[in-house]
Amino acid sequence: MTEEHTELGFWSKYVFSTDHKTIGIQYGITALLFLFFGFCLMMMMRWQLAYPGQAIPLVGGLLSDSNVDKGAMLPDFYNQLGAMHGTIMVFMGIVPLAVGAFGNFVVPLQIGARDMAFPRLNMMSYQAFVIGGLVMLASFFLPGGAASSGWTSYAPLSVIATTGQTFGLIGMIFLIASSLLGAINFIVTIIHLRAEGMTFFRLPFFVWSQLVTAFLLLLAFPALQAAAVFQLMDRLVGTSFFLPSGLVVGGAAVEAVGGGSPLLWQHLFWFLAHPEVYVLILPGMGIIAEVIAINTRKPLWGYRSMVYSLLILGFLSFTVWAHHMFLTGMGTTMSTFFQTTTMIISIPSVIILSCLVISLWGGSIRFPVPMLFALAFLPMFGIGGLTGLPLGLAVPDVYLHDSYYVIGHFHYVVAPGTIFAMFAGIYHWYPKVTGRSMNEALGKIHFWLSFVFMNGIFMPMLFEGMAGVSRRLFDPTIYEHGAAAHGLTVMTSWSAWCLALAQIPFIINFFWSMRKKDREVENPWQATTLEWATPSPPPHGNFAEPPVVYAGPYEYSVPGAPRDFSPQFVKQES
Repeated sequence: MTEEHTELGFWSKYVFSTDHKTIGIQYGITALLFLFFGFCLMMMMRWQLAYPGQAIPLVGGLLSDSNVDKGAMLPDFYNQLGAMHGTIMVFMGIVPLAVGAFGNFVVPLQIGARDMAFPRLNMMSYQAFVIGGLVMLASFFLPGGAASSGWTSYAPLSVIATTGQTFGLIGMIFLIASSLLGAINFIVTIIHLRAEGMTFFRLPFFVWSQLVTAFLLLLAFPALQAAAVFQLMDRLVGTSFFLPSGLVVGGAAVEAVGGGSPLLWQHLFWFLAHPEVYVLILPGMGIIAEVIAINTRKPLWGYRSMVYSLLILGFLSFTVWAHHMFLTGMGTTMSTFFQTTTMIISIPSVIILSCLVISLWGGSIRFPVPMLFALAFLPMFGIGGLTGLPLGLAVPDVYLHDSYYVIGHFHYVVAPGTIFAMFAGIYHWYPKVTGRSMNEALGKIHFWLSFVFMNGIFMPMLFEGMAGVSRRLFDPTIYEHGAAAHGLTVMTSWSAWCLALAQIPFIINFFWSMRKKDREVENPWQATTLEWATPSPPPHGNFAEPPVVYAGPYEYSVPGAPRDFSPQFVKQES
């Protein structure tokens, strides 16, 4: 039963809330703001790449002389933008949105829980996330600027970098603490707080994706946490975990104990960062599965196969990290092992993608905005996966490593892949969060413009990489092959700026729809999962009565049923 509770004040209700729904909204809005900021950093980088040495329009005159020369970007500032763009988008944008926002808001509702298992831990997780993000952003105002050693912070460069790197490491420690607290909470919540009748194979696929993601966070992030502490000690205390003996910088020997291994940092970083790729994509797959099942009006094809593939994918993600390190001089035996595991891990991904495609067959398909983003996700993620196969083989990786091909491949997975899934989730669950639907016409304008310009950004990068253009060049035209591919660079930049403009309909739609006077029906999509058993938006405690689950999550078009959807929380007449 929903209990009577004292009306909370502003600070308790919106700032220090322990309600999973409020925390999910906090995560979502904060992550979207970080994504916007990270996107702005990238747009400045694209100007420098397209028009090297020319003054940056609009903002060039606002930047300090340490970052620009007469409005034109300086190399050190370009390195700062590159490092912070990657860090912000991955650790402060996509992961908090996919796990912190969607996971927090939707998972307790889909399993029939009143809240997360540890509400105060949930609040602490969000607070640690905000602190970590703000510490990282503050580094831009330090002497020498923000971290500038790439989003991977490879040693020994990062160990001898400016003070901004120290702030970046401290911020990362807070972000990792946030993820670990959240991961523990999700695992306990999903295992122990399921409603009566909610067996594991009655869980929606989205919940399964969040459960596997939580285990990845819990098992992988401690490696990077330890590495960040070690690097901080190298920088502040004088240890040499990652500083080798005999290091010479600027003609002078570095005074350090020596004997450290730069490769140790790479192992610790990639042991986290490759499972992190699946942390980025698995919640997106879960969202896409929900949207496709609802809008095809039929059950997911191969639901159990998809669940088993998730579990296998999570396990194998810990066995492939060194394919990022083929060029470090590893022997043929080890490179063969990691090539093999990399090819094997593609199999469960293909199974999940194939099940989603086959689920479309024979469906009575509807095409609202969430479904458009879901359908676009399928080929975009496919391109991202296929272009990754050459990078998982040691021989072609010699040529493609650290080229624009790598950027194109990775971004096809996380931009038109994961971010399209995030947009599908926003449009899909917006009625649940606000009680109102977003405008379909503005949503379709947003989708089509985003679809065109996303491909306009990342498809040319694949060709630039095959032309040999390196990924971290301040001015690619200084090399003949870079100058020859410069037309593709300009096309990419203009597509990025147009993609920014394409988000204007979304922003207008997002805020304008909140002001609608008329509320929607409680279940506008005619969905079967448990979150639609609650009012929209859900009240404190979520459910008026403890829900009971009678069926699986995707009972659509059941023969003999009076409607084409049979909610799993409604007992059907036999």
